Amino acid sequence: MSTTSRKPGTGPSTHPITLEVNGARKQLDVAPWTTLLDLLRETLDLTGTKKGCDHGQCGACTVLVNGKRINSCLTLAVMKDGAQVTTIEGLASGEALHPLQQAFIEHDAFQCGYCTPGQICSAVGLLSEGKAKSLDDVRELMSGNICRCGAYPNILAAIDQARRQANEGTEP
Repeated sequence: MSTTSRKPGTGPSTHPITLEVNGARKQLDVAPWTTLLDLLRETLDLTGTKKGCDHGQCGACTVLVNGKRINSCLTLAVMKDGAQVTTIEGLASGEALHPLQQAFIEHDAFQCGYCTPGQICSAVGLLSEGKAKSLDDVRELMSGNICRCGAYPNILAAIDQARRQANEGTEP
């Protein structure tokens, strides 16, 4: 990674990075302290990813990096140079919703909707990990994503439906 040097009296130094965000290559200059969450929301205007606690405790900022779920509020953007990032905006295929997005609708799993993008991204990562064999596993593996409005039982039902469909070969 190269560094753009800072001249006295000018703004902070930045670092050039390249990300593939939702399938589109982005070349960016970022301050070293810029979180991936802030880069997505403030620079790339991908506001589907939410800023919740800003301490990695609520999961509202969950995105997929190289297919793995992470809390984007705890991740510096420069650490992900060259990575593939998928946000909630990148899950649908054109007008066709991702099966987990559809399951959330079918189960009315988003009352206030604030945690929904992080919940769905986390669930996509969870299903690709292949560790969830039961609803209890889903509950445990989703424990880093908090719902405060009461949709949690519906969120679990939506994820479990998608998990069962994937296991039956009817891809979620």
